[in-house]
Amino acid sequence: MAGSSLLTLIDDIASLLDDVAAMTKVATRKTAGVLGDDLALNAQQVTGVKADRELPVVWAVTKGSLVNKAILVPAALAISALVPWLITPLLMLGGAFLCFEGFEKVAHKFLHDPEEKAVQQQERIKAVADPTVDLVAMEKEKIRGAIRTDFILSAEIVVISLGTMTEASFGLQVAVLSGIAVLMTVGVYGLVAGIVKLDDAGLYLMQKDVSGGFQHKLGKGILTAAPYLMKGLAIVGTAAMFMVGGGILTHGIPPVHHFIEHAGASVATVPAVGGLLAALLPTLLNAVAGIIAGGLIVLLVTGATKAVQSVRPKAG
Repeated sequence: MAGSSLLTLIDDIASLLDDVAAMTKVATRKTAGVLGDDLALNAQQVTGVKADRELPVVWAVTKGSLVNKAILVPAALAISALVPWLITPLLMLGGAFLCFEGFEKVAHKFLHDPEEKAVQQQERIKAVADPTVDLVAMEKEKIRGAIRTDFILSAEIVVISLGTMTEASFGLQVAVLSGIAVLMTVGVYGLVAGIVKLDDAGLYLMQKDVSGGFQHKLGKGILTAAPYLMKGLAIVGTAAMFMVGGGILTHGIPPVHHFIEHAGASVATVPAVGGLLAALLPTLLNAVAGIIAGGLIVLLVTGATKAVQSVRPKAG
């Protein structure tokens, strides 16, 4: 009896772990857009500090991220247990915010003056090189900014993850959300640490092999590729925000969701490429919906901001 009970317990644990792994995989896929943006944003946040202070700054932000998730995960679980109907509206708000943030980034990219951006970059470089500048205060400001950014993105990740397992048991939700919180924090900030130290790694390899051999060429390649990696992360993250955010919004609007499903099914019968088209078309349509939604929200927010600004002088 004891042996069979033990085997039953082991089987239950294995089953639970399998469920956790499956749910985590689904949740991670759903939060890919936020993760890409999280990675790009936080890597940008910690650049600009001196090389020997980059990793301590990343570590400080990592600790802040863990505190954020220690607040957000119990809050999300409480919502799931007490007011589960609130998850879908929160999920829709998270999707809308992703679309808004993505569209705002694209608009800023095209409307922002490149010369002004170059001037700001030069000012940051001068500030780091200036011995009279209070680098401790600069570090603290960067850390606070990165932690604020992390809180917003972590909230989106937690809500999106919770939205993928509304039918799961409370224990499974606890296990999955806790696992995601730890894994994503370690993964994101581990990659951030690697990215911000890429230039140091490239420089080290070049200095180690001054004869121009393989290590020298590899180091030079790393130094050349590092800026493009940052740009690539930002582009991929923004695109994923539209796809994930748009997917969340369309899933919450049944007619639109059914239209996209039907569109995917209608191209599945195309010879040779039907399977590929069936997989790509819904993603593309979700991204288009995300871009449209983001544009509309940006217009609404911009209009509301201008309206408030125009009223304020009169009120004074």
